[in-house]
Amino acid sequence: MGDKICVLGLGYMGLPTASLFSKNCYDVVGVDVDKNKVDSLNKGEVYIDEKGLNELVKGAISSGRFTAKGEIEEADVFIIAVPTPLDKKNNKADLKYVISASEMIKSVLKKGNLVILESTVPPNTCKNVIIPILEDGLKAGSDFFISHCPERAIPGNTLHELINNDRIIGGLDEESCNKTKKLYSCFCKGDIFLTDLTTAETAKLMENTYRDVNIALANELAKISEKFKISAWEVIELANKHPRVNIHLPGPGVGGHCIAIDPWFLVENTDADLIKTARKINDSMPNHVFKIISEELKDVKNPKITVLGAAYKPDVDDPRESPAIELIKLCEKEKWNVSVTDPHVKSFESDIIGIDEAVDGADCIVIVTDHKEYHKLSPKDLVGVKNKVVIDSRNCIDKRKFEKEGFKVIVLGDYR
Repeated sequence: MGDKICVLGLGYMGLPTASLFSKNCYDVVGVDVDKNKVDSLNKGEVYIDEKGLNELVKGAISSGRFTAKGEIEEADVFIIAVPTPLDKKNNKADLKYVISASEMIKSVLKKGNLVILESTVPPNTCKNVIIPILEDGLKAGSDFFISHCPERAIPGNTLHELINNDRIIGGLDEESCNKTKKLYSCFCKGDIFLTDLTTAETAKLMENTYRDVNIALANELAKISEKFKISAWEVIELANKHPRVNIHLPGPGVGGHCIAIDPWFLVENTDADLIKTARKINDSMPNHVFKIISEELKDVKNPKITVLGAAYKPDVDDPRESPAIELIKLCEKEKWNVSVTDPHVKSFESDIIGIDEAVDGADCIVIVTDHKEYHKLSPKDLVGVKNKVVIDSRNCIDKRKFEKEGFKVIVLGDYR
């Protein structure tokens, strides 16, 4: 196997992965259909806010080992790292980008090449979708090699996790596995486990499905605790003192490109009632928070709602599938005035404004994302509010401190 790698998709995982391979002495061509991304990278401009990534990408470009292009070219290894969005109408994977990338690779694929899928996909996608596309005069396993090496990293700490986390590699055959393991070993310090294609696809999905089901359990507990007038947060803290219990925390919903989507990929065309129910519970949480807001504002005409946090998780700039999106839609459907502020997110469906402007004249503050900045909030940061009502869906502010200043603070899952 040669040393030229072509990475298709320069997003949250594709760009860091391409840069790490480049740093470790591979010639890398990054391909993306977004011309703005390609132009930005070739100017040394990084469009993803990720710790250490800016320096890594600039170093890769300046070394001459990494270039970004809008079209595919011949290589020894092809890595597919494109998005796999959810078809929300049918709750199934939309594989159009994976199919497009596979078609691109087919046009330049040669004997001896290795094709690696990093994108998260439903079980049997490699066998039933990708391989049939690639086998245009060539035979998988004898003429070219194919594997699935799903990413295991989280926005906000991507580079560290790509380097240090264990990896799973599922190959069509032993040689596909071994070639892929040798490649990733250049930067992966974690253990690398080898299996078959479909098992690797399923294991990736199950990792995030476990977390989704666990969060759904916590969200159910939050609703129960509100009725019992106890704190779900205290219940979880105490229950987790059991050595074999690890309940996650409740919240206004589940976002991101993984946990909110991957379980649907796993249960396509199956009777998996538990997983489907968990998805429905977590998807219902923005509406649950909306009902809390509605109850608090039932006597307020034309209220102004201020949403703190557009990102799906704390301290990142990623708003994909954020519960804030659905919550804002529900509020706007009532013709309420909604302001959104977030210290990290730059691009969002709604305008992002500064916190002082956002809270000015607000009737209700809703904390959706537990950024570290919001953990440090004090009453003086909300001096412009009209009605002192805060709904903390993440249990991240000092409730007593705010109550001493005349605020009414409602914590999700804690109506004491």
